Amino acid sequence: MEQSAQQAQQLDHLASAPPFPGASSESPFAAFGMPGFGGAASVAPPEPRPILELEGEEYENELDALSDWVDDFLLPVYGAEVTTATPWCLRWQDHDDVVAWLHALWLAYQQHKDPEAGLSGLFVWHRDFLTHAIAAIRAPGGPLSACMTSPDRPAHRVLPGPPRSARTKQATDTEPSEAGEMPGPAS
Repeated sequence: MEQSAQQAQQLDHLASAPPFPGASSESPFAAFGMPGFGGAASVAPPEPRPILELEGEEYENELDALSDWVDDFLLPVYGAEVTTATPWCLRWQDHDDVVAWLHALWLAYQQHKDPEAGLSGLFVWHRDFLTHAIAAIRAPGGPLSACMTSPDRPAHRVLPGPPRSARTKQATDTEPSEAGEMPGPAS
């Protein structure tokens, strides 16, 4: 135990020692980005946020970048023919659920095309993300099912979502009693 403690002290001393005369002032460990060994501490990139959590100009900028990726990369490569089995919408940006799906797909694409993802990164993206997202977005009963099903007949219609739950509707429709309490469950 004592020998391990001495070795740890020696390593700490060597790591903080000034460079040898005539040697480079940069630590030999700097290239590895190792804090405590003369390397710069790596700064984590900002956490990506789901597009539907963004507002105003930040949302518009992200939607513009997403639209460029969808129009310039995704659709030319993976945008199979528009049919009743695979509908599409030229105004897909009006469908919040489609925007959320495509944004998540785009974030995953950026992560998996990065060299750190390794040689199989894009295969993983195809297998785990692309196939599932496109199947959900373009399903016959999916979010675009009321839109274009034929390139010769462009159409756009946002289908209404399900109504609020009965419990939520009851709570918002009923005024609180004079005692300031909400009505409880019926007995």
